[in-house]
Amino acid sequence: MTQVTTHVLDTARGEPAAGVPVRLQSVSGAGPEEIGRASTDADGRVREIGPERLPPGTYRLVFDTAAYFAEQRTAGFFPEVTIAFTVDGDGQHYHVPLLLSPFGYATYRGS
Repeated sequence: MTQVTTHVLDTARGEPAAGVPVRLQSVSGAGPEEIGRASTDADGRVREIGPERLPPGTYRLVFDTAAYFAEQRTAGFFPEVTIAFTVDGDGQHYHVPLLLSPFGYATYRGS
């Protein structure tokens, strides 16, 4: 299992957001470097993205919400959502959920 996972819930529809493209990037170096790519499953989850272990640093998950809303035939205000977070290198699991609607989003550190 990878160290980073996510879960996307479409709060406007009241169900998981399936098929959302997600990229994991390292931003601790000279510029953003993609280190993983996946799409949410039928339950809105990405269970495998990126390497098994991450060195300490800053990372971000980039959600392609434009692709998701186009598939839903819904207009959305945010074409992508980027969530930056810090990994301290202690081997913890980082679950970063996204609550999504066409005109807003929220996130938190999950478990």
